[in-house]
Amino acid sequence: MQETEAVQSSKEAVAQPRAEWAVLLGIAAAVSLVHLATNGRYGFHRDEFQFLSDARHLDWGFVAYPPLTPFLERIGLEVFGLSLVGLRLFSVCAQAVAIVVTGLMARELGGNRLAQATAAIAVALSPLPLFNGTEFQYTSFDFLWWVLIAWFTIRLLRTENPRWWLGIGAVVGLGLLTKYSIVFFIAGVLGGLVLSQARRYFLSRWFWGGIALALTICLPNFLWQVGHGFISYQFLQHIHIRDVGQGRANGFLRDQFLICVNLFAAPLWVGGLVSFLRNRRYRMLAWMYLIPLALFVLAKGRGYYMAAAYPMLLAMGAAAAERWVTSLPKLARRAVEAVFFAGLAVCGAYIWALILPLQSAGPLREFALKNNGDLREEFGWNEMVKTVADIRDSLPPEQQAGVGVLVGNYGEQGAIEMLGPAYHLPLPISMTNSAWLRGYPAQAPSALIVLGFSAESANRAFTGCRLAGHNGNSEGIKNEESQSNPDIFVCGGPRLPWPEFWKKYQSFG
Repeated sequence: MQETEAVQSSKEAVAQPRAEWAVLLGIAAAVSLVHLATNGRYGFHRDEFQFLSDARHLDWGFVAYPPLTPFLERIGLEVFGLSLVGLRLFSVCAQAVAIVVTGLMARELGGNRLAQATAAIAVALSPLPLFNGTEFQYTSFDFLWWVLIAWFTIRLLRTENPRWWLGIGAVVGLGLLTKYSIVFFIAGVLGGLVLSQARRYFLSRWFWGGIALALTICLPNFLWQVGHGFISYQFLQHIHIRDVGQGRANGFLRDQFLICVNLFAAPLWVGGLVSFLRNRRYRMLAWMYLIPLALFVLAKGRGYYMAAAYPMLLAMGAAAAERWVTSLPKLARRAVEAVFFAGLAVCGAYIWALILPLQSAGPLREFALKNNGDLREEFGWNEMVKTVADIRDSLPPEQQAGVGVLVGNYGEQGAIEMLGPAYHLPLPISMTNSAWLRGYPAQAPSALIVLGFSAESANRAFTGCRLAGHNGNSEGIKNEESQSNPDIFVCGGPRLPWPEFWKKYQSFG
C-alpha cells in the first residue's frame, strides 16, 4: 500500500512540471500564432529597411547598433527572402521565449501554476513585449537578453551554484552585440552585487570567468569601434540630444505604467519589487531594477528603455500574490482572481487593438492607424520605389543610363536597395549611418533623383534641380514619408566635389 502511494506521488510530481510547461508553452504559442497571422498585413517599417540594408553588408559593427540584429536578418533573408512574416519570425520567437522564461522565473521564486501563468500572461498582454513581436527590431532581442540575465541570476541565487555566471556572461556578451543600452542593466547587476549579500561572488573565479566570456564575445565589435573612431558613440550622442529636444524623453515615469507593462499588472510588479527588497537572498534583483531606473531618469532616457526589467518583477509579484490569494477564503479568492484577470484582459485587448494590425480593413484598422505611428510607417514604400522608377523612365535615354538615386534617410535607402531591383534601379546613395561609411559611387552619376530633401536644401546641395514627383501613398495615410519633404527632384551633381560633399553631408538618423 505504501509503495503504491509512493509511486502515485512520484507520478504526480512528474506530471505537475509537465502541466506547468504546457500552460506556459500554450500562452507563448497563442501569442505567436496571432503574430504569424497578422505580421504580413501591411509592409516593412522604415527601421526594418535599415536592418535589411545592413544585413546585405555584414560587418562587426554598424553606426546605429551592434552587429547581431543585421546578422540574424541576413539569415532570415537567406531562408525566407523578402517575406514579412518570415523575416519577423525571429522577433516572434524571441517574444515567445521571454514569455516562457518569465513563467519559469515565477517557478524558481516559489510560484506554482497560477503564479507562472499569471506572470506569463502579464508579459503577453503588455505593450512593449507585444510590439517586439510585430517588427524585426533590436529591441526584440535586447528584451530577451535582459529577461535571460534575470532568470540566470535567480537561478544563481537560488542554487548558489556560481557556474551560472558563465551563462550570465554569455548573455551579457550577446546583449552588447545587440543594443548598447544593456550597459545600464549591467550596472544594475554589478550594483546589485555590491549592495546585497551576493557580493561574495566577487571572489569567485566563475564570476570573473563570466566577465571574460562577455568581453570575448563582444571584442570584435569593440575592435570595430576602435577602428571607426567610436562612431556609434557619436551617433548615440546625436540621437539622445535629438530625442531630448523633441520631448521623447518626457513622461519617463508615466511610461513605466503605460508602455512597459500592462497597466492592470502594476500591483504585481510593484509587489514584486517590494518582495525582492524584503528578501535577503534575492535583494540583488531589486537593485537590478532600481539602479537602471535611476540612471535612465538622470540620463533622460526614453520610457520604453526599462521595459525588459519588468518580467522579473512580475514573476516575483505573481509568486507573492499566489501565496496571498491562496490564504483567502474560497469565495474571496475567486472574486480577486476574477477581477484581476478580467482587468488584465480588458487592458490587454485595448493594447492588442492598438499595436497589432488585426484587420486589413475596418474599424480596428482605423483605430490602430490613428493611434499607432509605427504602423503608419509601414505604408507607401512600394509606391515610393515605383514613383522613383517612373521618374527614371521619364528621363532622356542618355540620362537614364547614368542616373543615381540619392536619399535623405535610411528608410528610403533601404527601400530603394531592397525593392528597387524589381525596377532595375541602381543602388541608392545615402549619407545616413552605415551607408555613409560605404561611400559614394566610384563613377559620379550624370544626374540624381533626390528624395527626402526640401526644395531649399536640394537647391543648396545640388545643381539644376527641378520638381519631378511626389512621395506619398494611395491610401492617404499620414506618415513621415508623406509629410516630411515629400517632393522628389531631378538634379545635376552636388555643388561641392564629391569628397567634400560626402564629408559635409554625413548624417545620423
